[in-house]
Amino acid sequence: MSLTRKGFLKMLGFGALAAGTKAYGLPSKALEDARAAAKKIKITDVEIYLFDLPLTSPFRIAIGEMTAANDLLVRVKTDQGIVGLGEACPFPPITGETQATNAAAASAIRGMLIGKDPLAIDDLLRLIGPIVHSNPSAVAAFDMALHDILGKVAGLPLFRLFGGTKGTFETDITTSIDTLEKMTAEAKGYADRGYKTLKVKVGLDPDEDFARIEAIRQAVGPKVALRIDANQGWTVPQAIYALRKMAPLNIQFCEQPVRAADVAGLRAVRTQVPVAIMADEALFGPSQAIDLIRAEACDTFNIKLMKAGGILNSLRIAHIADAANMRCMVGCMLETRLALTAAAHVVASQANIIYADLDGNSEHVADPIVDGMTVKAGTLTLPEKPGLGCDVDPAFVKKLKKI
Repeated sequence: MSLTRKGFLKMLGFGALAAGTKAYGLPSKALEDARAAAKKIKITDVEIYLFDLPLTSPFRIAIGEMTAANDLLVRVKTDQGIVGLGEACPFPPITGETQATNAAAASAIRGMLIGKDPLAIDDLLRLIGPIVHSNPSAVAAFDMALHDILGKVAGLPLFRLFGGTKGTFETDITTSIDTLEKMTAEAKGYADRGYKTLKVKVGLDPDEDFARIEAIRQAVGPKVALRIDANQGWTVPQAIYALRKMAPLNIQFCEQPVRAADVAGLRAVRTQVPVAIMADEALFGPSQAIDLIRAEACDTFNIKLMKAGGILNSLRIAHIADAANMRCMVGCMLETRLALTAAAHVVASQANIIYADLDGNSEHVADPIVDGMTVKAGTLTLPEKPGLGCDVDPAFVKKLKKI
């Protein structure tokens, strides 16, 4: 006697499974309708807006200073009424791009996407791939918007669509370079607000950097985790000297102590100091991740959507790192909660991303984002809404320059 698959499942007691989703009370017709709509969905329009968000105080790092987030908002519209949102936040000292170059790149990308299937994310990103090298933030904005559409079509928040479950996790908050007194007071204030992990910018004179970190450690006590970021500011000898001197202060790790192009120097520092080394500016996309692992130049990665060109490449970097048994952090520039929420979905979806530095909006004078991630005393919580789970205040959008 021949046995069909349906009969076999029924014999094993899986009659409901054999009968289909209706037996479980799932909206099978709705699912079928959604699948049918997804097969036909097309991009009909792309809106691009420019906006500037001033900071409450200048944000200083070893290689530059920013006084505002000079951003770009992308809205990708479809014939199914689903709209995807994305944000570009260029940081010229690191990525070399500007709001103006992002605007030019976004205008070029817009023409490539009209009429295309927004769910064919890999194909579309390969189409616009050459732009990643000069304007990764602009590409990141479109990548976010496409993933936002994907999540909305699927009816799932992105971190769950990617297989994640940790909708809540810890993030640090950053103290930028200033006087010892101001940096210490700011760090102490963050600790008093409940932050368990602080990130401190260094990368100037090693002895002055040490004095700042020593004062901050004394102010916040031994239980608060301290991580530092030199932003390429030291030479190799300076980095070795500084990190050996700082090691007794219990430094969790140091980001990018030397120039991004000096991979050999990064490895030299890593092999001669007792502090873990994280690659930041040396890591943009997956190819650099492979090169850094082969060179044994660092202990961990700082993945940023604005460097990588969005969510897809960020996930690829995390997967490469995981294959090498390497842990990662997802960081940020000066993004609003729109792009920060996208980055948080990446964190929440990958087990080997154990650190988060998602505080880019902490110095903004205004918050134009509706819903999205929230942070309380360093605990970040993601929304359970489909896609990114956030929107931009319509009143704010009306005031923006559209290109």
